Amino acid sequence: MDACTPEPPCHRSGDNAVIVLGIGNLLWADEGFGVRCVERLQRDWELPGVALVDGGTQGLYLIQHVQAAERLLIFDAVDYGLAPGTLHEVRDDEVPQYLGAKKMSLHQTGFADVLALARLTGRYPRSVVLIGCQPEELEDYGGSLRASVRTVLPQAVARGLDILRGWGVAAAPRTRALDSAEAVTLPHLAIERYEAERPSADDACRVGDARFFPERS
Repeated sequence: MDACTPEPPCHRSGDNAVIVLGIGNLLWADEGFGVRCVERLQRDWELPGVALVDGGTQGLYLIQHVQAAERLLIFDAVDYGLAPGTLHEVRDDEVPQYLGAKKMSLHQTGFADVLALARLTGRYPRSVVLIGCQPEELEDYGGSLRASVRTVLPQAVARGLDILRGWGVAAAPRTRALDSAEAVTLPHLAIERYEAERPSADDACRVGDARFFPERS
């Protein structure tokens, strides 16, 4: 290769790092799907050699995780134009297209940029899999997953486990209690506590106050 010709992007090798990344915002209804998947994986399974990450809406700050991964599994709410609660899996070069084609919130375009930047730096995962779920409701600040999305969490996690096992991860049901310091989500945002303690829609308007946001005729 000529010295003036830039080297093409290459895959990482040697450390075989497996990273599972949940993207989204727990405070905006079905936007929390990705993080809830990672939370449930950690709650129910022991995954030696796997790093679980609550990516939230960190955007470009997630570059270090992508660059460190040999294999990257992503959970996210994605607008596929399908029925709410529908799961759809895409792999490798198709992943950025789905994370950037139909922007639902700031984090998606940001993460598509993260993948592009990782490729430009030559530190890109060998395998990337996105397990996306079609959301039902996003415009509900302080709300939680809708039933159509929450119902498929076990199915999404099961599919994620199949992928991890295919990558050689020796997944086993959790026998050791999870220390709160290890938890991917803060204790007060864990789904059981969040559901039990958040105000109802009657006590805290989450979709806009009609006095200030009147309906359009």
